[in-house]
Amino acid sequence: MDLNSASSIVLQVLTQATSQDTAVLKPAEEQLKQWETQPGFYSVLLNIFTNHTLDVNVRWLAVLYFKNGIDRYWRRVAPHALSEEEKTTLRAGLISNFNEPVNQIATQISVLIAKVARVDCPRQWPELIPTLVESVKVQDDLQQHRALLTFYHVTKTLASKRLATDRKLFYDLASGIYGFACSLWNHHTDTFLQHICAGDEAGARNSLERTLLSLKASFLKEHILFKYLYIFPSDNVCRDRLEKTIILFTKVLLDFLDQHPFSFTPLIQRSLEFAVSYAFTEAGEGIVFEQFIVQCMNLIKMIVKNYAYKPSKNIEDSSPETLEAHKIKTAFFTYPTLMEICRRLVTHYFLLTNEELTMWEEDPEGFTVEETGGDSWKYSLRPCTEVLFIDIFHEYNQTLTPVLLEMVQSLQGSTNVEDTNAVLIKDAVYNAVGLAAYELFDSVDFDQWFKNQLLAELQVSHNRYKPIRRRVIWLIGQWISVKFKSDLRPVLYEAIRNLLQDQDLVVRKSPIHVTSFICGGLICNCLFFLVNMQIQPYVGCLVQYLPLLWKQSEEHNMLRCAILTTLIHLVQGLGADSKNLYPFLLPVIQLSTDVSQPPHVYLLEDGLELWLVTLENSPCLTPELLRIFQNMSALLELSSENVKNCFKIINAYVFLSSSEFLQMYAADLCRSFCELLKDVTTDGQVQVLKVVENVLKVNPVLGPQVFQPLLPSIFRGIIDGERYPVVMSTYLGIMGRVLLQNARVFSLLLSQMACELGQELDQILGSVIEMWVDRMDNISQPERRKLSALALLSLLPSLNSVIQDKFCGIINISVEGLHDVMTEDPETGTYKDCMLMFHFEEPKGTEDEEPPTEQDKRKKMLALKDPVHTVSLQQFVYEKLKAQQELLGEQGFQALMETVDTEIVAQLQEFLQGF
Repeated sequence: MDLNSASSIVLQVLTQATSQDTAVLKPAEEQLKQWETQPGFYSVLLNIFTNHTLDVNVRWLAVLYFKNGIDRYWRRVAPHALSEEEKTTLRAGLISNFNEPVNQIATQISVLIAKVARVDCPRQWPELIPTLVESVKVQDDLQQHRALLTFYHVTKTLASKRLATDRKLFYDLASGIYGFACSLWNHHTDTFLQHICAGDEAGARNSLERTLLSLKASFLKEHILFKYLYIFPSDNVCRDRLEKTIILFTKVLLDFLDQHPFSFTPLIQRSLEFAVSYAFTEAGEGIVFEQFIVQCMNLIKMIVKNYAYKPSKNIEDSSPETLEAHKIKTAFFTYPTLMEICRRLVTHYFLLTNEELTMWEEDPEGFTVEETGGDSWKYSLRPCTEVLFIDIFHEYNQTLTPVLLEMVQSLQGSTNVEDTNAVLIKDAVYNAVGLAAYELFDSVDFDQWFKNQLLAELQVSHNRYKPIRRRVIWLIGQWISVKFKSDLRPVLYEAIRNLLQDQDLVVRKSPIHVTSFICGGLICNCLFFLVNMQIQPYVGCLVQYLPLLWKQSEEHNMLRCAILTTLIHLVQGLGADSKNLYPFLLPVIQLSTDVSQPPHVYLLEDGLELWLVTLENSPCLTPELLRIFQNMSALLELSSENVKNCFKIINAYVFLSSSEFLQMYAADLCRSFCELLKDVTTDGQVQVLKVVENVLKVNPVLGPQVFQPLLPSIFRGIIDGERYPVVMSTYLGIMGRVLLQNARVFSLLLSQMACELGQELDQILGSVIEMWVDRMDNISQPERRKLSALALLSLLPSLNSVIQDKFCGIINISVEGLHDVMTEDPETGTYKDCMLMFHFEEPKGTEDEEPPTEQDKRKKMLALKDPVHTVSLQQFVYEKLKAQQELLGEQGFQALMETVDTEIVAQLQEFLQGF
C-alpha cells in the first residue's frame, strides 16, 4: 500500500466508519477489514492518528485498528504478519514524540506501545526504555505526562511476563530503572506539596497525576498527603485524585507486607501508628473515606494475623526475624490501644448506618442479602470491620474479654425503644458477642443469659425494637453450637415460631438460618449416633416423616427453605445411602428448580444446593436423576446469581456418568453454551469453558465430538491472543487436553483453521505454539501448567522446521513445569514429580474432617487415568529429548539445544540427573 496515495483513501473510509448511518458504516468496516492484512496499512494508520489536525473520532478509530492489528499480525509467525521493515518504521514512529493532546487517544497509544514492547523489548526494540527515560525528564508538561503514561504501561506489561528468560530480562531492566522511578515519584510528590502550600490547585492537580503514574511504574509520605484532604471539598476533582493516590499507596504497603513480611518488619511500628491513628482516633474525623478505612483495617489485620510474625511454642525454634516482629507488635498493642480499638469497632463501626436502616425499610429483601464470604472483607467496610474484630479478639482475647463483658453488663435490662442510639449500640454489642462466641466460651453463661435477658427481648414486639429481635436470634444461632443446653430448645423453638409471624420481613427471615442450623445439627447428631448402630433400618422412618413435613408446609415457602436446608444436611450425612430418599428427594428438587413453578422464587437457591449435594453423594446415575436435568436450559437462560451452582451441577453430572449424560443432553448443552457465550461476562465464559475442560478430561474421545462447535472459537482465541488471562488459561487447558489426548482432533482443527485463514498448516501451528509459550504466565494452576508442558512435548520428536524453530519455547515451558511439580527428596537429593498418583486409597479422616463424598472418590479415580497425575514430567521430558536426539543425531540435536538459554539448560540438566 503506497503511503502517499493510500492515506487520503484510508482517511475517507475511516471517516465513513465513524458515521451513525449504517448504510455508510457497514461498507466502511468491511473495507477496513480487508485492508488489515495489506502491507503498509498500519503505517498509514500511524500517520493518521498522529496528525492532530484531523477529527478526534477518526484518529480514535485509527488507533484502535492499529492496536487490534498488533494483537493479530505483529508476531513473526502470525498469519499475514507485518514485515520486519514495516515494524522497524512503526516502532520508530510510535516513540518519535509524546505530544498527544487528547487523553483517551494518549492512553490507547501508550497501551499499544506496551503491546509491541511485550513482543519486541528489549531485543528488537532496545531504544524504547532509554527514549522514555529521557522524555520524562523534559520540562514540557504534556510531553512529560505522556511519556510517564507510556512508561507505566510498558513496565506493567513487561513485569507480567513469567518465562525464566523474560524474568531475567525484566530483572536486568528493572535494576536500571527502579532508582530512576523512585526519584521521579519523590520529585512529583514534593512538587505537589509545594503547589498546595502555594495555593496553586491546578499545579497540584497536574503534579498529583504524575505522582500516581510514577508510583505505578516509599511509603509514609502518605500521611503528609492525607492532611491535605482538609483543603479539598468532597466534590473537588483534586480530592478525587488525592484519594486515588492514597489508596494506591496503601495497596503498595499491603502487597509489600503480603509478599515480603520480614522485609516489612522495619515498617510495622509506623504502619500500625498510621493506620490506628486514622481509623480509631479523632485524627481521621472529617477527612477519612470508606475505602481508606478498609485499607487501614486490612493493614492492621494482616500484621496481627501474619504467621511470619508468630513465634513457635518453643521460642528456640523461632527465627530472629519472627521474634523481632513479634516484639514490635507486642510493644504497640498495649491495653489502652487494644481497648480503644475494640470499643470503636463495636460502638462506631458495628452500628447500623442510616443508609442500612433506610434500605431495611425500602428494600428489606436486599437488606437480608449479607455481603459476607470470600474476599468481601478486603473491599467492603462492614465485613472488613467484623473480620478485623474476630482476628484481633482471637489474638488478644485475654485482654479484650473483660472489655467486651463490661459492655454487655452495661446493657442488661430493657432498653428504651424511643432511644434509637441505645438500640443500635445494643445491636452492635450483641453482634460482637456473637462473632467472639468461641473465644467467650468460658466467660459467658449463655444459658442463663438466654433465660434471664435474651428470651424476653425476643418478645418485645415494638417496631423500633426490631433490630434487637433480629440480632438476638442471630446471636443464638452463633452460640447454639458453642454452648446451649438441650432442655432450652423447646422454649427457643416457640420463640422462633413467634418470630416467623413477625410483621417485619427482615425479622421474619432471620430465624430461617437458625432453624436450618438447628435442624442440621440435630440431624448430624442423630446420624452420628445412628452410624454406629447401622443407619439403614432408620431410613424408612425418615422417608415417611419428611414428605408429611413438606406437604404441611405447602403454604409457607420460608419454612420450606428451612426444610430444604435440612435435607441438604441429611444428604450429606447419609452419603451414598441418600439414594433411599430419592422417591421423595427428587420431586422436591424438581419443584424447587422448575422456573415455571411460582415457588421457585423462594426455593431456587436452596433447591440448587440440594440438587448439587445429591449428585455429589450419588453412587450412580438413575433415570429419574437424569430426567431432572431438563430444568437446566431454562435456569441457564436466567443468568442469575445462581448460575455458578448451575455449572457445578453440570460438572457433577459429567463426573457421575459422562457418557450417559452426554448422550441424552449433549446437543442441548452445546446449544445453550453457544448462546451463553454470545452475551456473557468473563466469569461466565470461564464457567462454560471449565465444563468443556472437564468433559475432555473425563472423556477425551467423546468430548471433542460433543463440543466440536466450540473448539474453533477456542483455537482462534489462542491465535488472536485472548486478552483476559483467566480465559486464555482455560483456552490453553482445553487445547492441551486435545493435543495430548486426541491428536487426531487437534490435526483436524489445525487444518480447519488453516483453511479459514488461508494459511499454511505449519504457519498456524507456529502461531499456536508461540502464543502458548508467550502466554504461559496466564496459567496459575500447577495442573494446567504441567498439562501444557506435556502437550507441547508431545509434538516431539519431529523434523518439522516450525516445531524445531519453537524448540526453545517448548523447553522453557518444560523447565517451568518441572519447577512447578518437582520436589527434592531431602535424603537422596533426587527429584520426583509430586503430582503423580499410583493408586486410590480411601482417606482416613479424623472426626473433625468431613468424609469424602462419592464425587470426591470419582475425581480421585479419574486422576488415576489423567496423564497429569500418571505421567512423570521428568521422565517424559527425558524420553522426548532422547527421541529427538536419536532422530537428529548428536550434532543436529546439539545445534537445537544451543537455541535454548544456557541458564535454562543448566536447570534442565539438574532436573534430569540420574537419567
